[in-house]
This record gives sequence, C-alpha cells and structure tokens, in this order.
Amino acid sequence: MSQTSEAITTYTQLCEHVVETARLVTIRALLEWDERTIMPTAAGPYRAEQITVLSRIIHGRRTDPRIGDWLQELSATDLMASSHSAEATTVRCLQRDFDRQTRIPPALVEAISRQSILGQQAWVAARKNDDFQTFQPLLEQIVDLKRQEAAAVGYTGCAYDALVDEYEPDATTTQLTAVFAALREELVPLLMAIRSSDRVPTTDCLHGEFPIDVQEKFGKHAATEIGFDFSRGRLDVTHHPFCTTLGPCDSRITTRYDSQFFSTAFFGILHEAGHGIYEQGLPSEQFGLPPGMYCSLGIHESQSRLWENLVGRSHAFWQHFYPQAREAFGAALGAVELDEFVSAVNTVRPSLIRVEADEATYNLHIIIRFELEQALINGTLVVEDLPAAWNEKYREYLGVESPNHADGVLQDIHWSSAAIGYFPTYALGNLYAAQFFQAAEAALGDLQPMLAAGEFGPLRAWLGEKIYQHGQCYPAMELATEVSGKPLSHEPLMAHLRGKLEPLYGLA
Repeated sequence: MSQTSEAITTYTQLCEHVVETARLVTIRALLEWDERTIMPTAAGPYRAEQITVLSRIIHGRRTDPRIGDWLQELSATDLMASSHSAEATTVRCLQRDFDRQTRIPPALVEAISRQSILGQQAWVAARKNDDFQTFQPLLEQIVDLKRQEAAAVGYTGCAYDALVDEYEPDATTTQLTAVFAALREELVPLLMAIRSSDRVPTTDCLHGEFPIDVQEKFGKHAATEIGFDFSRGRLDVTHHPFCTTLGPCDSRITTRYDSQFFSTAFFGILHEAGHGIYEQGLPSEQFGLPPGMYCSLGIHESQSRLWENLVGRSHAFWQHFYPQAREAFGAALGAVELDEFVSAVNTVRPSLIRVEADEATYNLHIIIRFELEQALINGTLVVEDLPAAWNEKYREYLGVESPNHADGVLQDIHWSSAAIGYFPTYALGNLYAAQFFQAAEAALGDLQPMLAAGEFGPLRAWLGEKIYQHGQCYPAMELATEVSGKPLSHEPLMAHLRGKLEPLYGLA
C-alpha cells in the first residue's frame, strides 16, 4: 500500500461530503423530534412530506457514485494500515453504509419514510382510542415495505437478518436466538423461584401523589448528577420516551409522567439520560463521521440500561438520593424507609408494559417481540392475527394477558415507525450493560461506596475511556471483548440478577 497527498485529499473530500450529509440528517431528526413532542396534530401530513423530501435528498447523497470511487481509491492506501484508526474506521463503516444504501431503490426509501411518519401519527390515535383495527392497514403496509427492504438489501440467512443488521451490524437471527435462549434457560427458573417465594415486597410506596412539576425537577437533578449536561441537552414530554441527537452539542431526552406513580418518569429519565450521556461523550470533533458515532444500538442501549438499572436501582444509589426524594415529595415518601423503597423499585412482577417492566422480566418482553417480528417478516404471521399472537405469547412467557390493545400490541411506537429489527438491541443492551459494569468494578474496585457518596464521575470517566471515545472504531461484539476481556455472555447479567433478587426474595 502507498499513501500519497492524493489519498489525503480524497479522504478530506469524502469526509466533507459525509459531514454535510450529517447536517441534513440532524435537520430531519429535529423535524422528527418536533413531531413527537410539540407539533400540532393537524400538521402531520405535511410533516410526513417534509421528512420524505429530506429522506430522498439524504439517500441521494449517501448513494452518490463519488463515494464509491473515493472508497475504492482509499481502500488500497496506508490510511487503512491500522484497522481501528479514525481513517480506517471511516472508510470501513462508510463502505458498509454505501453498499446497503445503494441496494435500496430511492422510491422505497421515500415510501418507508412517508409511511413511518404517518404510521407514528396513526399509532398515537390508535393507542389513545384502543383501536387496532384502524391501525392495522397502516401496519400491513409497513411490514410489506420492510420485506421489500430486506429483499433489496439481501441476506444469507433469513430476511429478518437484513433488518436487524441496520441496528446491530453483523448480528444474525441465529446468533441472537442462541444468546436469548441461553439467557432464558437460566432466567425462567429464577423467575419461577421468585414466584414461589413467600416474601413479596410491597410497591405501595411507589403509588401516591407525585406532582409532575416535582417529578420533573427531581428527575433533571438526578440526570445532572449522573452526568447529563443540560447546557448541551434538554428534557421534554412525549407519548413514548426517546433520545435523539441534533448536533454535537444538542442531545434531547424525553419522558412521560404519571402523577400517581413514581417510577414511570424517574427511571425513564435515567434511561434516556444514559443514552444522552453516551451521545455527549462521543468525540465531538468527529461528529457526523463513524469515529464520532455510536457503535451500535445494542451498545447504546447498554448505556441507558446501565444507568437506569445497575446504577439507578441499586441500594447505594438510593442511599445518596433517597433523602432528597423524601424532601422533594414530602408525605408521599415520608413514612417509607430506605430499604422498603429500594425493595419496591426492584420488585419482580410479570407485567404488561415493557418500558415499566422489572429487570428480571424485561428480557422476556423483548424475546416476545423478537419472535413476533420474525414471524411477520417471514410471513408465518399476518398483521390481522398479531393481537392474538401477542396475547398468546404473553400468557406463555409471563402469565399475563392485556385486557386491551393499548397496553398490549399497541404499547410500543417501534413498528409504527418502521423500526422492525430494533427490539433485539434492548436485550443485547442489558447483556452488554452487566458485562461492562462487571468490568468497571474489576478496574475501579467496588463501585457501591462511590455511588452511595454520589460520586458518579469515576464510572462515567471509565465508560468514556473504554466505550464513548471509540465511536465505531470497534464492532460491537469486538468492543465488548476489548472492554471486558471476554466475549458477550449472559452470565454477568444473571450474576447481577441473582445477587440482587435472591436476598430480596429469601432465595439465597
């Protein structure tokens, strides 16, 4: 290989093109953020057209033939000598994106973009009115479009592989099935033992009068303490919580509130703040380029779940925050002792709502969706039968059944927004999170005294060094091995769950 000034010039041209495209992507993201937070309902159809136009322009730039020429020229230069360098990462990741994007017809890109916006708007109304029948035709169109996308992209295993690959590069259905099966094999006996236990923690303290303005203030305070920078971000209200990044200094998080229940908003804020902390920790000088972008959605989810659960539900965390919570919420928590509160936020109870599920049952919610998505894409399940299939799996896996569609098949926004293949990244995130937290304790020592003292900086700095600063320089599975010294495994997560839940339920 040889490196010349021409190669450096080519690399600069490539980066300038990609960074400008990223500006368009973030403009689209701003429109999408607005649509999901404060946009007037009647503005929906025109917003769909705005985003469709932007998506067409972005797709055109991502499939510009010059990108192929630039990448081909750079592939044989010394810029590729170090596989994890910023230059090699940029070329490798952009080649992957170029290959995928050039296989998808522009008309299909526009159709998916338009249908996803219309689908989200229809989903909001359908969930509010508990009306799956009206939503069904839109979802049928989305499923058909995603099948077309999978066929266009191509795959070697099954069509679902092509969709998962968009969110978790290089992951396959076969691989995910094996990982989830190993997790389920150990998780189900633990859940059965918990269900048989005579010790049942009460969650009464989580229900009461929790004024929304106080929840917002307390949630923002906690997010700030763990490391979310509100000078580079903000918190808003939405139907379905999310985090989005609109620029190197603009990371937006959202939540929803229930004035009669503590956990929904607070743990939602911690979760989204975890996403935001990751985004704020990426190399800002590389924004728009692969070294400045998140590794994968599974890794992204590991950061939200780590702060929400491994930190946010720990006894040590509440040693620090519970006195503040008592002061903030007054009578609602005044007579509740710390241990009772911590037991309540760690109670295991099969439930209907994924985003409010406990740590132990959460992954079963994901496995259900993982299996249903596959069936929809491979054609063994039609959308008309989806509610019945949903209820059947909830009875089988969790022993519960939703009395309505709103808390059943309509509870998530993902399918309405054409994000089929996204759900497995949540379970991967739980697995990565436990493995990273275990590695952090091996490096930093017992983290519990630090958390109890409100010292979140050492953990955050370690995550920044090991994960955030690398962007996409390592593929997800390789990053997990690099950080923890071993391949991804369900064992750290199960060790975490047993360590927390066996004493709580008298199983130890």
